[in-house]
Amino acid sequence: MARKARFNLPGVPQHVIQRGNNRDPCFLGDADYQRYLADLLDALARNDCRLHAYVLMTNHVHLLVTPMAAHGVSHLMQDVGRKYVRYVNHTYHRSGTLWEGRFKSSLVDSEAYLLVCMRYIELNPVRAGMVAHPGEYRWSSYAHNAYGRSDRAVSPHPLYTALGTDSAQRHEAYRELFRHHLDASQTHDIREAVNQELVLGRDRFKERIEEMTRRQTRPRKTGRPRTLGAAEAGADYYVM
Repeated sequence: MARKARFNLPGVPQHVIQRGNNRDPCFLGDADYQRYLADLLDALARNDCRLHAYVLMTNHVHLLVTPMAAHGVSHLMQDVGRKYVRYVNHTYHRSGTLWEGRFKSSLVDSEAYLLVCMRYIELNPVRAGMVAHPGEYRWSSYAHNAYGRSDRAVSPHPLYTALGTDSAQRHEAYRELFRHHLDASQTHDIREAVNQELVLGRDRFKERIEEMTRRQTRPRKTGRPRTLGAAEAGADYYVM
């Protein structure tokens, strides 16, 4: 069966998740997390992508990335994946695959879901019961976005920048967002979009993406599927 074509729209954020093979750990110690972040930083620059939020869990990673060129996210994940797998195989005297197939991703409607998706990503360790507060987890972007801790990998999205007129206001406003739990329906929508590799957003955003790409953007309804036509072939589109 042919692989499902990916959405490749420059300027549109993507929520990316990659899991360890068989849900096995892909990080075994602090040095591994540090190495992945170093490889990620290099790959972001090489492939012209902007990272807004991330979390490195024991057996999977979440990234929120805006590619600035077509296929940027695919190239980014191939780049960092190859380097990190070589490192793990050499360090732990192993061979074979580390990741569970290819990564999954969904387009994100910035105005409606970008900050929600950032919270979803950085709250992963809390939902997993690893920590009580996202600030207690070392391997995420929360400390940077909420407190300004130096993190060279993270680039602020314009909607994050708009939270305040200076860094102190932005950090305070961002921390305030975490005083409220994510709505169960939002969590469901985020998971459904990324697991099915569709689009996270409002109906009109999905309709625009469908018009531009001739691709399905939402779960199929029961009954006979509707054909949208051939997948979009890498043209440069920008959707805010």
